[in-house]
Amino acid sequence: MSMTATATELITVANVSKSFATDGGEKTVLSDISLTIREGEIVALLGRSGSGKSTLLRCIAGLIGPTAGRVAYRGTRLNGANPGTALVFQSFALLPWFTVLENVELGLEAKGVKPAERRERALRAIDVIGLDGFESAYPKELSGGMRQRVGFARALVVEPDVLLMDEPFSALDVLTSENLRSELVRMWADGSMPTKTALIVTHNIEEAIQLADRVLVLDSNPGRIKAELAVGLPKPRDRRSPEFEALVDEVYGILTGQKAEARRTTGESTTTTAPSGPGLETPLPTASTGAIGGLLELLAAHGGTEGLAEIADELRYEIDDLLPVVDAANLLNLARPQGPDLRITEQGRRYAASDLLRAKEQFATLAVEAAPLVRHIVRALRHSDSGSLRADDVLTELKALYGDEAEQQLDTAIDWGRYGELYEFDSDSDRLLLPTHPDAAAGADHRDAHEG
Repeated sequence: MSMTATATELITVANVSKSFATDGGEKTVLSDISLTIREGEIVALLGRSGSGKSTLLRCIAGLIGPTAGRVAYRGTRLNGANPGTALVFQSFALLPWFTVLENVELGLEAKGVKPAERRERALRAIDVIGLDGFESAYPKELSGGMRQRVGFARALVVEPDVLLMDEPFSALDVLTSENLRSELVRMWADGSMPTKTALIVTHNIEEAIQLADRVLVLDSNPGRIKAELAVGLPKPRDRRSPEFEALVDEVYGILTGQKAEARRTTGESTTTTAPSGPGLETPLPTASTGAIGGLLELLAAHGGTEGLAEIADELRYEIDDLLPVVDAANLLNLARPQGPDLRITEQGRRYAASDLLRAKEQFATLAVEAAPLVRHIVRALRHSDSGSLRADDVLTELKALYGDEAEQQLDTAIDWGRYGELYEFDSDSDRLLLPTHPDAAAGADHRDAHEG
C-alpha cells in the first residue's frame, strides 16, 4: 500500500536516544532515531542483535521513556503507556491460570469495559483469529502457534490504532510461523483485521518484505536508522519472484556494510569509557571457529561466491545467526561481502583446503593480526611474570567497554584463542594460560576429556 503525505500521522518519533546504566558506565542503545507511522501502513523494524529494535518498540508503546527526544501519539507527547497501541510479545505472555477467553478479556477489563460487552468482543476476536472452540482451554493445552493466536486476539480485541509486534513468530517452528504470517496478510487484505496499521520488529528479512509497506533497517551499537526501503509489491507476495528476491538481496547488502569502519573513522563510541587496550573498542563477532570453517567450506563448494540469502536458506539461518559469522570471516580476511554476495578470499581458499593442523596455524596468525581482543590477551600473557591471567580481571576490563556483552566477548576470545592454540583456559582456576605454562597441558587434557 502506498502512503501519501495526507495520511494521518499516528506515531511520531523525533530524535529519540536511549541509554542504560551498565557496570562500565552508560551504554547508548538508540541514537537520534526519527520516524513516522501513518494510518493504514505496516512498517517493519529490521536489524541484527544490538540494533535496539525492541527498545524502540517499547519507547513507542510508552513502556519506557527515551533519554532524549520525544515520542508522540496523534501529536500528543507520551508520558506513560501509549493509549493507541497494543503489543504482541515474542514469548506469548499468557496467564496460565486463565482460559483463552479470560486471557483475551484482560485488555478490555483494564479499560473498564463491562463484563457482557467484554465477553462479546473477546469471543468475536477469538473467532477472527481462528480459535473458535478453544475459549475454555488453558494455555498448557495449546500448541505454540495457538498460544500466539491468543496473544494476537488479546491485542486486537482492544482495536488499537497501531498493532505493535515484537518478533511475534520467532518462538514458532517454520511451518507454524509461515501459516500465521499468511493468515495475517489475508486478514489485512480482506478487512477482517480490526486495525490497519502495524509496526513489527523482526530479524527475519523475508518476513519484513512479506508483511511490510516500509522496511526500516537499523544499524547496531548504537541503534540508528541506516536505510529505509519502500516495498511496493502487491499482496500476497510471492517470495520466489525476482522482485521479492531483489529486495531481500538489497537488505543483505545494507546489513553487511562496513559499520565498524565507519564508526572508527568518525570517532564514535558506544560507551562513555575510553578503550582500555589496543583497539578493544572493536568487538569480536560472536561466531564460533566451527561456524567460520563451515561457512568457508560452503563457499569453496559453491565456486567461491554465493548470495547471502542463498547461504541463509541453505543453512536455515536467521540474520542473527549468519551475519556474525560473515563479520568474523571478513575481519579475518577469509571472505568479503560484496553487496548481497559473499566472496571467499585467497586466504579463505587456503584455509578451507587445509588440514586441521594447518588451519589452526593460519587461524592463529590471522586472529593475532586482526582480532584486537585476542591480540590483547596474547600480549598481556606474554608480558606477565607467570604466563597466566585471571579471566575475571579481563572480564572486568571488558565490562567497561561492553557492559552486559562482556562475557560473550570473553567467551568468543577464549574459543578463538584455544582453537589457534594461542592460549589455554583452565576453568577450575579461572585462568588464561600460555601454552608453555605448566598448567596448560592439564587444562587441555581436562577440556578434551569433557569434549570427548
